[in-house]
Amino acid sequence: MDLHRRRQLIEIVRQQFRLEWQGIHGVPHWGRVRWNGLAMARVNGAREDVVELFAFLHDSQRFHDGTDREHGARAADYALELNRDVLRLDRPGLELLTYAVRHHSDGLLEADLTVQTCWDADRLDLGRVGKTPKVEKLCTEEARDPVLRDLAYRRSLKG
Repeated sequence: MDLHRRRQLIEIVRQQFRLEWQGIHGVPHWGRVRWNGLAMARVNGAREDVVELFAFLHDSQRFHDGTDREHGARAADYALELNRDVLRLDRPGLELLTYAVRHHSDGLLEADLTVQTCWDADRLDLGRVGKTPKVEKLCTEEARDPVLRDLAYRRSLKG
């Protein structure tokens, strides 16, 4: 995604975002999820466009920072709304993105590699909420790598 479209998307998402922009589900988290996901995608071949969009959208429809079981479904619907004018994903990419977003909090492990990379990118940022990612809850070999896990965990603690 080019810089102009990335900025456009972030501004659109920001206008409707209900939570604290710098909070635990806000833009610092999205940036770390993006970094984690792209680092893995460059190694495992996951679709980088989908991984990047996942980072910006997966928590964009939360009503609060606590348990919000429907936020993934709302965010997937939001991605569908944004696709034609902003995201511009092809059909397979949009299907991957909406599946990844819709189910990112469900604890699933089995999915397409791109979807798994999205989920792991988010799970590697659990330090921000006082949790350490568990190896058995990570989908990809890249996320289970101790060097990446440690780096991502240390970054997540900095908030």
